[in-house]
Amino acid sequence: MQTRRATIEASFSKLEAWEHGEMETIGLIGGMSFESSAVYYRLINEMVRARRGGLASAELILHSVNFEEIVALQKAGDWAGASRRLGEVAERLQAAGAGCILICTNTMHLIADKVAAKLSVPLIHIIDETAKSLRAAGHKRPLLLATRYTMEHGFYTDRMKSLGLDIMVPDAADRATVHDIIFNELCAGQVRDSSRDKLIDIIDRAVEHGADSIILGCTEICLILDPNRLPLPGFDTTAIHAKAAVDFALGTEDAEAEEAA
Repeated sequence: MQTRRATIEASFSKLEAWEHGEMETIGLIGGMSFESSAVYYRLINEMVRARRGGLASAELILHSVNFEEIVALQKAGDWAGASRRLGEVAERLQAAGAGCILICTNTMHLIADKVAAKLSVPLIHIIDETAKSLRAAGHKRPLLLATRYTMEHGFYTDRMKSLGLDIMVPDAADRATVHDIIFNELCAGQVRDSSRDKLIDIIDRAVEHGADSIILGCTEICLILDPNRLPLPGFDTTAIHAKAAVDFALGTEDAEAEEAA
């Protein structure tokens, strides 16, 4: 009973804060890579300014980890170690006042449930938010472009399937191409026209096999592909995730007012 009462009181407190123009603090687990974390920071602040006007910007805490450490854990298959590392970061963000947490990478959502279990504030899940966007647009058969971990481990496709979506992934050779472009180029700040052409070729082959949309399922892919200039409708997970954070921080009333305008 006490827990239920505390939850209700917290909800009313949050509503009062929104009505007075306040906002929740967003906690970002970044650095994976810092190239995409910079995009998160920019998008979230641009969205807050667009909704609130003037010089408004986000209440935000960013903890940027050493990506080389995380990549080593990925390569070793030490997902338990990665879970402990990101879980510790999430707890620090919560202790610092974050009202929600985002893991600013698709791949590390492999351990998102374990990180969320350490928190009493919401972890905004990038797969769930992307699925909402796809379903709202009426798409059911998207092609997933992402790291090998995201494309080949079942966490992404299984969760999407549970949400009513039938995910396509490229064949083995194309998965290797996408993975290499992400890690060897985009995460290192390199954007090459030749690599963009390779990605478009992969998309064209997916069109032939019945894809109805494209998920930019790595937070760096938006650096090389414009979701609005693809052979099929594109869904940029970085932008979708950032918008979900802003919706949470400002409340649905602000989001609805913006859409109505």
